Amino acid sequence: MTAQAPASGSHRKHAAIWAGLTVGLSVILLALLMLFISPSLHSGPRDLGLGVVGSQEKANAVSETLESQSPGAFAVQAYESADALEQGIRDREVVGGVDFSNPQDLQVYVASAGSTAVSGTISNVGATMAGSMGQTAEIVDVVPLPSADPTGVGIGGLAFPLVFGGIVPAVAFRSMLSGKRWWIFAGLTGFSVAGGFVVAAVLKYLFGSIEGPIPPVAASVALGIAALALPLAGLNECFGTKGFTIAAMSMMFVGNPFAGISTSAQWLPAGVAAIGQLLPPGAAGTLVRSVAYFDGVGGGVAALTLGVWVLAGIVLWFSGPRIAAAKARKKAALATV
Repeated sequence: MTAQAPASGSHRKHAAIWAGLTVGLSVILLALLMLFISPSLHSGPRDLGLGVVGSQEKANAVSETLESQSPGAFAVQAYESADALEQGIRDREVVGGVDFSNPQDLQVYVASAGSTAVSGTISNVGATMAGSMGQTAEIVDVVPLPSADPTGVGIGGLAFPLVFGGIVPAVAFRSMLSGKRWWIFAGLTGFSVAGGFVVAAVLKYLFGSIEGPIPPVAASVALGIAALALPLAGLNECFGTKGFTIAAMSMMFVGNPFAGISTSAQWLPAGVAAIGQLLPPGAAGTLVRSVAYFDGVGGGVAALTLGVWVLAGIVLWFSGPRIAAAKARKKAALATV
């Protein structure tokens, strides 16, 4: 009897652990599915700026038609000429537009470099309009993607490499240079710069995803990596591995799927897009696309966001020793009491 009691208690303990792990891991799996898949399922056009060449009355008529078909999808704006519309697309005032002035063909203006999902949607809308008027739709790509990467896969796939480039160096330099704070800090900043140039060179020379100069793209990627690596390292200095782990998991499981790099933030649900653009992966993706295809237009807020993250990381990094010393004094005081 006495020999069976401990065994019975052990079985109950193991059963409780088994049940707890099964339920807990199932909840985590559900959360991951929601984080990674739900944004895509609920994605679509949202307040997309659409230019219309013509009078304000014509723009209002188009707006009413689109609103009845796709509520909340488009924000229509009138332009005096096709040239003004094209410039508006380059300046990122709108993401595309239509010109009704030609009685034979409906001119549909897009910018595939901004987002192939958005440009494809506007092309379809233009084709539908043209068909309803007995016309054909002529697609004019104002800011096209490079011919070597016509679908934008190169920049569209940056989210995970950016997150990886921020998390792994923070772990590697801390592990290999334990206690050498200045060397760790130098390693993180140096890798950010080197990583930026490596990514930019691969995008240009291997994937053909960019055709312009490398330095602006490299600087944007470097800022994105630093905006991840420095805060993570700083959190580890201030709060230990728990702070680092929570932040790293947040970037991996929230910042990554909410980044919207491949489709643009406007394609994601409003709340998801806002969160994604406040985190380094989403801001970095917006900045890289802006400097690669639009001469930096539309990347100012993203650059500022990344700069704030970098500054926060530096503050946390240099606050670490003071926080550790304060904890040590508090612990010593409690021990004496």
